[in-house]
Amino acid sequence: MKVVVIQGPNLNMLGMREQNIYGSMKLADIHAQMEGVAKQNNVEIEFFQSNLEGEIVDRLQECLGDTDGIIINPAAYTHTSIAIRDAIAAIQIPTVEVHLSNIYQREEFRHKSVTAPVCAGQIAGFGPMSYHLGMMSILQIMSEVAAMREAKQAQANLQS
Repeated sequence: MKVVVIQGPNLNMLGMREQNIYGSMKLADIHAQMEGVAKQNNVEIEFFQSNLEGEIVDRLQECLGDTDGIIINPAAYTHTSIAIRDAIAAIQIPTVEVHLSNIYQREEFRHKSVTAPVCAGQIAGFGPMSYHLGMMSILQIMSEVAAMREAKQAQANLQS
């Protein structure tokens, strides 16, 4: 099984920018922790970060056919990107949205996520642990999807 982690704009600046909001952990450190969890669960993990909306849309579309789950932090695009929202909806791969900060405790314009309604769920406000919780969530979802596939295949085998 494979998980792709997609990071939006400015997340490459973690550890340097607004530490009072986002903490001091760098993106590479968060990814290293996620790699450990993936390895423990025999899951391949891949990371992608871009400041450009179109590149994020392209990467989402590239997940078709070889990805079982996506963890995405669209960052500022959470509140504005219909293109990213539509890409998540189009590919129909289980997706969990994560945020380091609690977007509902911040500025009013951050309270609305246009991407969350097409995701399996949203995790926000737990700092770097949001990614761990996102990983646990996507692993559970992927396990349930695999079990449903196996049950359907077993049913089809009985009918043939």
